[in-house]
Amino acid sequence: MTEVQPDRGGAIDREMVWRAIDAQRQSIADLLERLSDDEWSRPSLCDAWTVRDVAAHLTLQQLGPGEAVRMILRARGSLDRAIHDAARRRAATVPTTRIVAGIRGTVGSRRHNFGVTYLETLIDILVHGQDIAIPLGHQHEMPVQAAAVAASRAWSMRWPPPFPARREIAGFRLTATDTSWSVGTGPEVQAPIQAIVLLLTGRQAALPQVSGDGAPELVARLTTPAST
Repeated sequence: MTEVQPDRGGAIDREMVWRAIDAQRQSIADLLERLSDDEWSRPSLCDAWTVRDVAAHLTLQQLGPGEAVRMILRARGSLDRAIHDAARRRAATVPTTRIVAGIRGTVGSRRHNFGVTYLETLIDILVHGQDIAIPLGHQHEMPVQAAAVAASRAWSMRWPPPFPARREIAGFRLTATDTSWSVGTGPEVQAPIQAIVLLLTGRQAALPQVSGDGAPELVARLTTPAST
C-alpha cells in the first residue's frame, strides 16, 4: 500500500498523495466487487446514505466548473444538497458494475473536483472507504501516513468550509497512538490516526477508540444532542 512521505523541504509530496489516492480507489473497487446485493443497500456511516450512495459519490470526483455550477444550481444553491442529490441520482440509475468501473477508471488520473484540492480528494477517498467498510464489518486499510496528511488538512481547513465536527473538537489536544502526530491544546485525547480522521469528519463510530484525560469530555460533547 502506498504511503505518503514529506519531501525534503517539509511540504507534502503531491505525487505521493495521488499514489495513496490511487491505491485507495483500487482497494475500494476490489471491496465493492465482493459485496452482496444486500450489502450494497445497507446504511453507510455517512448519514442517510447507503453503501451504494457512497460508492456512486466516489465516481463524481472529477467535476469541472461547468458541471459543478449546474449541479449546485439544480440544488437551488446548496452545495450539501447538490452533493447528496448527485450521488443519489447516480446510485439510482447506474448499474453496480458501472459504479465499480467508474471508481477504477479514476486510478491514475490527477484531476479533482472544481473548487477543492488534491488534499480534499485524499480525505474523501479515505473517509468514504471507511463509511462503506465499517458498518459492513469489513476491514479496509487506511495507511497511517496518508491518514496523518488527511487529519492535518481536516484540522487546518478553511476552504472548503471545515467539517462541523472540527469545531466540536476545538479545545482538545489530539494525539495519534500509531504515528508521530498531534495538534491542538487542552485535555489530551489519544487514538489511532485513522480514528482521528474519522472523528474530525464527524464519524462517531471512532469514539470507542479514544482514550486519555480528555476522552470522556470529548465523547460527551460529540454525543450530546444539540439543544433546540
